[in-house]
Amino acid sequence: MDFVVDPPEIISLPVKGGGNWPVNNIYCVGRNYAAHAVEMGGNPDQEPPFFFMKPGYAVLKSGGEMEYPSESSQVHHEVELIVALSGGGRNISVENAMDLVYGYGVGIDMTRRDLQSAAKDRSWPWEAGKVFRHAAPCSEIVPKLESGEINEAALALSINGDIRQQGNVNQMIWKVPQIISGLSKLFSLHSGDLIFTGTPEGVGPIKVGDQISANLESFATLEISVVSK
Repeated sequence: MDFVVDPPEIISLPVKGGGNWPVNNIYCVGRNYAAHAVEMGGNPDQEPPFFFMKPGYAVLKSGGEMEYPSESSQVHHEVELIVALSGGGRNISVENAMDLVYGYGVGIDMTRRDLQSAAKDRSWPWEAGKVFRHAAPCSEIVPKLESGEINEAALALSINGDIRQQGNVNQMIWKVPQIISGLSKLFSLHSGDLIFTGTPEGVGPIKVGDQISANLESFATLEISVVSK
C-alpha cells in the first residue's frame, strides 16, 4: 500500500514463552474495587465501574525508565491486572467472553492526579490526567494456556522496597467476563486490545528516583524506574 507518510510503529510487549504482543487499544476500568472507590470519594454501591482509554504509546515495558510527565507535580500509581484479548466483536455475552482472552499481565495505570482532579472539578474530560507517555507500564503477557483463568491472585506494588498497594483480583466488583461483555456493548473490541481491570486501595504519589515493582502473584512482574524528563 502506498502511504503518503510513514505509518506508526507497532507497539508491542513480550509474551512469556516467546513472541510479541501487538498492542491495539488500551481500555481501563474505573473504580472496580470497593475500597479504592471509597478512597477516591465514590460509593461502590451506587456507582458501577466505568471505562476510559489510553493510547498505545503510553505503554512502557518492564525494565524501562518512566519519564516523569510534564504539567504535573502529583503523579499516582495504580497497580492492575491486565487482560489481553486475542479476538473481538460487539455485544459479546458474559458466557462467551473468556473465549477472547489470550492471557494476562500486570500493569500500572499512572495518573496525573492534579490534572484529573482539576478536570473533575470543571466537569471536563479526563484525558490530560490519564494520557501521557509512559502512562501504562506493562509486564510481559502470560498466555492463559500457561496460567489458566486468573480469578484469584494477589496484586502488589512496591516503591523502593516498601509495599504501597496490596489486593487480590477476587475483590473486583466486575469480574473479567462482565468487563469484556460490558465493554463490547459500548465499543468494538479487537485482537491486540488490553484491558486494565481496576486497582485496589492504596494509590499514591511517585517521584523521580523511585524504583517501582508491581506483581501479579507468581504470574507476572513489572519493574520500572522513574527519571526526570
